[in-house]
Amino acid sequence: FVLVSIFFFIFTVLWVLLLGFCSPILLMAGFIFGKWIGSIYSIIGLTTGATLLYLIVGYFFKDLVEEKFLKRFSKLNKKFKENEFYFFLIYRFAGGIPFFLSNIIPIIFNVKIKNFIFGSLLGMYPQIFVWTALGEGLNQIIKKNTEVPKITEILFSSEIYLPIIGFLLLIILGVIIKNIF
Repeated sequence: FVLVSIFFFIFTVLWVLLLGFCSPILLMAGFIFGKWIGSIYSIIGLTTGATLLYLIVGYFFKDLVEEKFLKRFSKLNKKFKENEFYFFLIYRFAGGIPFFLSNIIPIIFNVKIKNFIFGSLLGMYPQIFVWTALGEGLNQIIKKNTEVPKITEILFSSEIYLPIIGFLLLIILGVIIKNIF
């Protein structure tokens, strides 16, 4: 179990550095470790990978990132300066931006590393928990059935529809938060 956990952590960090998206990692974490342990392993691995990507891209490609994104996100610059942690937390929670981009766009706001780490840990956790719960649900359905279940059986099992409802609620809340700020 320890070796699998270490491998998962290293794989997750490398996945993020190679600009991978989160959902396969989160489903796999829930499937292998369950929603509670899987979400903890995922948030640690994804935050570590995101932080390393932020530092590497910020060091080597800061000018390129600013050239590509500064004009598009200039109106957020003032808000980030007012309360960096708060707005970064909202930025992480609201989502809607591909994961690899959400790790490098904060470069244009010069987000402090501690705010990046703690904002990532807190802001991404609700989404991570929902996705790992979905992965755990898939594992439970597979364990319960001796035959391949029908898609309707999968969708209408509480192991699946509850995380999907949670995900939809997070999307709605994210849209509301984006419209407010």
